[in-house]
Amino acid sequence: MKNYTITVNGNVYDVTVEENGAGTAPAAAAAPRAAAAPKAAAPAPKAAPAAGAGSVEVKAGAAGKVFKLEASVGQSVKKGDAVVIIEAMKMEIPVVAPEDGTVASINVAVGDAIESGAVLATLN
Repeated sequence: MKNYTITVNGNVYDVTVEENGAGTAPAAAAAPRAAAAPKAAAPAPKAAPAAGAGSVEVKAGAAGKVFKLEASVGQSVKKGDAVVIIEAMKMEIPVVAPEDGTVASINVAVGDAIESGAVLATLN
């Protein structure tokens, strides 16, 4: 028997593989690792925010793809207004302004893959 540790989408699994013989396929058993925290994959390098970036960050609440940009740089937004729409598991999820302000930068483009917590835009 051989033991392996495999990470799939951030979930860590301990896998035991047993050889049954020369002409048969190996049998595998996988169990999620319960005690250890999942190992984080190396984060993708982040694009540097624009020179005029604001102090209020608009962050993604879920991982997905940028579906639509609802606001543009220089546009005034109210608390709760959609700034970016992301698509995750065939659902459109609005990412809203956390407070009133003016959009200082948009840090993503339509089609970009984003992680939960990524800064999508900034406000002044």
